[in-house]
Amino acid sequence: MVTSVPKPSSFDEIRPGVKRPAKETLLTPRFYTTDFEEIAKMDLSVNEDEVEAIIEEMRNDYNRNHFVRDEKFDRSWDDIPAETRQIFIEFLESSCTSEFSGFLLYKELSRKLKHTNPLLAEGFNLLSRDEARHAGFLNKAMSDFGLSLDLGFLTQNHNYTFFKPKFIFYSVYLSEKIGYWRYIKIFQHLEANPEHRIYPIFHFFDNWCQDENRHGDFFDAVMRGQPQLLNDLRAKLWCRFFLLAVFATMYLRDRESKFYGILGMNSRDFDIEVIQETNKTAGRVFPIILNVDHPAFFPILDKCAADYLKLVASAQSTTPKFLKKIMNLPTIASIGVKMLRLYLLKPIDMTKQAGVVR
Repeated sequence: MVTSVPKPSSFDEIRPGVKRPAKETLLTPRFYTTDFEEIAKMDLSVNEDEVEAIIEEMRNDYNRNHFVRDEKFDRSWDDIPAETRQIFIEFLESSCTSEFSGFLLYKELSRKLKHTNPLLAEGFNLLSRDEARHAGFLNKAMSDFGLSLDLGFLTQNHNYTFFKPKFIFYSVYLSEKIGYWRYIKIFQHLEANPEHRIYPIFHFFDNWCQDENRHGDFFDAVMRGQPQLLNDLRAKLWCRFFLLAVFATMYLRDRESKFYGILGMNSRDFDIEVIQETNKTAGRVFPIILNVDHPAFFPILDKCAADYLKLVASAQSTTPKFLKKIMNLPTIASIGVKMLRLYLLKPIDMTKQAGVVR
């Protein structure tokens, strides 16, 4: 049994033991809403069999007994150094928030579509089941370190970003697939280097990542049933944009984080692998993918990350806010120019690739 709960470091609390949600920034997990009526009108007949097959796989709920805490959790974590504990809590919070935001979106979609598009409604309901399970497991892990999130408070006190349905599908598909590759890469690393497995939650990442993969497959199948989302010039431009946005968000955020260091990983090498694999996976459904093997791609991202770290340092300084905004303009412009350069690198047109399964 746990004999004590380690006291958290300098985290702001709503009340004792309940962490105030992290301040929202451009790179933190977001909460989305969308045009539910437009999604309700979607005709799945073009690819209904594939959608039904993936929903049947989710009905089987292969992980129903996976997220069960075992004796590995029954101990005190006082031996984890304070700095490591703080970094790990930040990781748990970010992951929990991301999973919970997915739960809220999927649950609302399921509720809104129940009577108008029952097949899609069931799919989103099964997605919400998985995301709720993930968020609860992560929040319980936080409580081992003396803190947790009030998910009800988070629901009511978070900004919601409106995205058109097609943008929801592009971004969530990529988020689920990049989540798969992140979890499986971390799991494989820690299997090979168990001395860096600081907490038993990482034992669960092997099956966990399969939930992320199935979720991505669901959005893949839905998009295939909506040719207008994939088969014109605008679709190519938007797919290209969301690939870059998702990859850059992860890359910049991870340059700031010390999380991978405490796992004995090189975050840059890890991100490059994850981006390459996710980009390749996206090519199975997206009409266009990025040329991440271009010799300029990651060096430009590195320069964006260096600029981003300047903004992070500025945010932590005591300089007056109005002055910070003025001083940060050249850095923000620099990031914008570099991102445009990345966007304009010639992409790979998957519609012209021989032997690609689409």
